Amino acid sequence: MNPNDLKRLANRAAAEQGSRTAAATIPDLAAADGLLDIAIADVGSPIGRLLVAVTRRGLVRVGFESEDRDELLADLAERISPRILESRSATDEVRRELDQYFEHERTNFDVPVDRRLIHGIARDVLVQTSRIAFGRTSTYGEIAKKIGHPTAARAVGRALGSNPIPIVIPCHRVIGASGKLTGYAGGLDRKVALLELEGAIL
Repeated sequence: MNPNDLKRLANRAAAEQGSRTAAATIPDLAAADGLLDIAIADVGSPIGRLLVAVTRRGLVRVGFESEDRDELLADLAERISPRILESRSATDEVRRELDQYFEHERTNFDVPVDRRLIHGIARDVLVQTSRIAFGRTSTYGEIAKKIGHPTAARAVGRALGSNPIPIVIPCHRVIGASGKLTGYAGGLDRKVALLELEGAIL
């Protein structure tokens, strides 16, 4: 975000709320003034800390703690907008649903999703992936057939590997034809943990 905008918002927040709550108020003021394009927050989970990024359209990114945070934010700034701030209020719905999912209180996500980072064949692949039910799995080949490219299992794998919204778009539910748990951007240990949480594997 522009340093001048931040300074102006900080002064306004301090005047309205006092110095103690000024920092917490800045993202809300930025959003009200149309200056906040991406709200971010951390979410604790059994598979490690997650970074969520939300735009006016919906959830645009979920990052694992194994990913480089600076690179992730730089990518969002370049591809969407540099107006990024941490905001608990703007990410509340996403954080609540993720908490419910990990606490076995939710099997489907209702948060809107911003798919603007998904392009080409990945759009079709991730639409089909979103339809895999909680507790179920599909294979790369099955997804390839459903998008009309039955020989494109490898392309499906690449598309899943580039999924910017893991967990909510459940690419962990796609496995090899033999039942083997193949690659996952968050690491195979996280894929196993998610499938175990959902009761898809024992």
